[in-house]
Parts: sequence; structure tokens; C-alpha cells
Amino acid sequence: MKVAELMNRNTLSVLPASLVADAARIMVAHRISGLPVLDEQGKLVGIVTEGDLLRRAEIGTDGARAGWLKSLLMPSSVAADYVQTHARHVSGVMTHNPVFVTPDTGIDEAAQLMFRKHIKRLPVLDNGKLLGIISRSDLMRILARKLINTPAESSDESIANYIKAEISHANWAPKSGLRVVVKGHVVELNGTVFSDEERQAVICIAENAPGVKEVKDNLIFVDPGSGLAFPPGG
Repeated sequence: MKVAELMNRNTLSVLPASLVADAARIMVAHRISGLPVLDEQGKLVGIVTEGDLLRRAEIGTDGARAGWLKSLLMPSSVAADYVQTHARHVSGVMTHNPVFVTPDTGIDEAAQLMFRKHIKRLPVLDNGKLLGIISRSDLMRILARKLINTPAESSDESIANYIKAEISHANWAPKSGLRVVVKGHVVELNGTVFSDEERQAVICIAENAPGVKEVKDNLIFVDPGSGLAFPPGG
């Protein structure tokens, strides 16, 4: 799926000269976590987010005043901090050169960008023109639809094949010590794992197999350090 299929085209925006107070009011009123900042020609020049407004003198979150040594050695940095916490206009608090995607970007790539950059929303640009915004909430909507979709009818054999294939592709999974039995869409997992994390991950694979009704965990956890074996739930 591409970003174009999921993005929000009804995009609110502000100007660099807009008041920070107005940007904050828009975000609160529309329950959004950020706004693109466009210049007079409609070009994206920044983005202002809740994170940009977390440190503000008005609510006492601007932090302690810089000490004399930092002020002496890094006056420009101290001055920039002051602008961030006191600026009246969006241009003083916005994030410049924001990360963006295009309409043809895959949603998997967009999600990875949000994860790596610790951001909640991405502007969508086409030849420099802002087309929309894709946010974490947009990704959550598609996830919710996927999670509630009723899986197609599956046979016990296809369920077993799915689980075995997923285990074989997982570089963390023990390959020789696991046995999968499927009867009436109920999966029984038998064999040995070497950590509780491995146990949970194998169960997760089984639970995600299309058509599975129940997973029975008979896996035995063997501690490589002590050689002790622990039964399911032990």
C-alpha cells in the first residue's frame, strides 16, 4: 500500500509569521499533534509539533537558566534555547527541513521513518507541493482493519505449513527442536526452546496463522547455562 491511499488530504497549515498561540489553538481544536509550515508561495519550510512546544516559559517548562560557563562558551546555543522557549511566532519554534515522503512511498517505509526519527506525522510532497499528511493515527486505522478482518477458511495442513515456514525464516528460532501439530484448527506446540522470549515468539507465530482458533503451549524451556528444564508456565 502506498502513502497516497492513506494520507489525509485535508491539511491544515500555518505560516512562519503565524503566532505560536494560533498554532497551539489549531492543534488543540482539531486534535492533531503537528502542523506543516508553508511560506507565501505554498512551499513547505518547516513543521511545528507538540514536541516543539513542550518547553515554554508560559507553563514553566523552559528549564533552568543556563549557567555562566555555558553562556560564556556557547552563547549562540543559549540564545537559540531562549528563542525556542519564548518566541511569539512559529518561525522561532518550528522544525526546519522536515522529513517528508511522496505519494508513492510505501506505508512500511513511512512507518519506519516515523519510528527511526521519533516523529508522529510526515508531510507528503509531490514536486515540492504539499499534498497531505500521513500520521501514526492513519497507520493505526489500517492496522485496526487488518486485525479485525475475518481470515479466510484454512485447512489444518495450511495452518501447519504457515507456522513451519515462518519458523524456518526466523533466524532466532530453534529449527530442529520444535514440533507443530494442528487438529481442528487447534495448534499444539511441542519441543524445546532456550529462552522465554523464544517461547513467546513461537506462540506468536502460531497465533498469527490464518484460521487458528487456539494455541496449546507444550514447549519446554531449557536454560543453556544450568541445563535445567522448565515445563510450560514454569
